[in-house]
Amino acid sequence: MENFILYNPTKLHFGKHIINDLAKVIDNYGKKVLLIYGKNSIKENGIYHQVKVQLKNINAEVFEYGGIKSNPVVEDVDAASRLGRNSNVDVVLAVGGGSVIDSAKIISITIPVFHSAWDFYSGLKKPLKAVPLVTILTLAATGTEMNSFAVLQNHKTKQKLGWGNVMCFPRHSFLDPQNTFTVPKNYTAYGIADLIAHCLEAYFGKGDASLSDKIVVSIIKEAFDNGPALLNDLKNYELREKILYASTLALNGITTAGRKGGDWGVHDAGHILSLLFDIPHGASLTIVYPAWLKLMKDRTPERIAQLGKELFGVNTSDYTITKFEEFFKQIECPVRLEEAGIGKEQRQQILDTMILNNVSGMNHKLSRDDLSLLLDLMEK
Repeated sequence: MENFILYNPTKLHFGKHIINDLAKVIDNYGKKVLLIYGKNSIKENGIYHQVKVQLKNINAEVFEYGGIKSNPVVEDVDAASRLGRNSNVDVVLAVGGGSVIDSAKIISITIPVFHSAWDFYSGLKKPLKAVPLVTILTLAATGTEMNSFAVLQNHKTKQKLGWGNVMCFPRHSFLDPQNTFTVPKNYTAYGIADLIAHCLEAYFGKGDASLSDKIVVSIIKEAFDNGPALLNDLKNYELREKILYASTLALNGITTAGRKGGDWGVHDAGHILSLLFDIPHGASLTIVYPAWLKLMKDRTPERIAQLGKELFGVNTSDYTITKFEEFFKQIECPVRLEEAGIGKEQRQQILDTMILNNVSGMNHKLSRDDLSLLLDLMEK
């Protein structure tokens, strides 16, 4: 194994009605709260009301910034940071899915400074401190509730980037599976695909870590065993909690222990599809992953075949790839560009934007020729 440091300071609160502990947690940080959320879903499903009741119980002064987009943009992060800075808030409270929490992470480190959040992503600035962040998760997908990373896009620079810093760890994250009941079938499926993709990124990272491999396989099996059933029974608490817990474990650090890190080439490529065409993150990954596996099947055949043996009982990389495609189709996720409404006439734009964003893997490097081949495989 590679040498590693495993550090995760986030305190996870998991289970039914766990939001009842929110007031005492927030009160530890102060009375001025910046509440970050997406569109109107948390108002429609009652979570917003529950949060406001908890904050009222401690006489909190609440400043709200709503409307965070599903593919979050730097303009919203900068605007929310100004609100938090001008209001001298004590704590940031994010209520939503991955985009909301990712945005809130960067907001928490941008409030104390007087420059754009994008300066962190471009490497011009480093965070100095962070306003404490508390999160309430409403979507099982990204694992952002228990890690220090955030994805943000900048349409002016035509970039969508992942970035992380230890200051971005949430202090507390509240996960009640009931809060995911109203997530529609398609976004539930995209979340399942996302957690599987996180496991695969870890599996194809650099380093030999057999126990981490076993953890990856177990998490993916949990998704395989429970994901399709959940899509036919969206308000099943037991199924929701299994997928919610799996999505957290898929990206809280344990799957990469013993490696130098994950690969992340597929995520790099998927981000380009979301940046250009605003397709859901999970849907971008189910298009890219089969193509990437086909690109890699002659470069790391034993690794792919071993994964197939553990997950599907098959012995070749080709069978493994077929089985992944079949599962993604079973949960009604796209596996080709055309299935997401992306035509061949957009090919050059995609390729140019991939090159601009330096799309590649941390372990399996992608050349410009590789990117072109990857696009071919996403179309076939």
